[in-house]
Amino acid sequence: MNILLFGIAREIVGGDSLKVESNNEIGNVKQLKSYLTNNYPKLNKLSSFAIAVNNKYAQEETAIGSSDEVALIPPVSGG
Repeated sequence: MNILLFGIAREIVGGDSLKVESNNEIGNVKQLKSYLTNNYPKLNKLSSFAIAVNNKYAQEETAIGSSDEVALIPPVSGG
């Protein structure tokens, strides 16, 4: 699965996208968040981050398939 990265998440991971092998451990948003925070511990320092699947904000139980477009969206600030 290909994950698009934005803002501070891009800086933490070190690129604008991340390839993650689809396997039985990552089948939904909650599992993906766990994978990301385990592999990129600096993500835990963010107050929050959202996951979008196919251009829609996703809930933790939202299923993710290998062909889905996934984006990691960090908190947004500004005025």
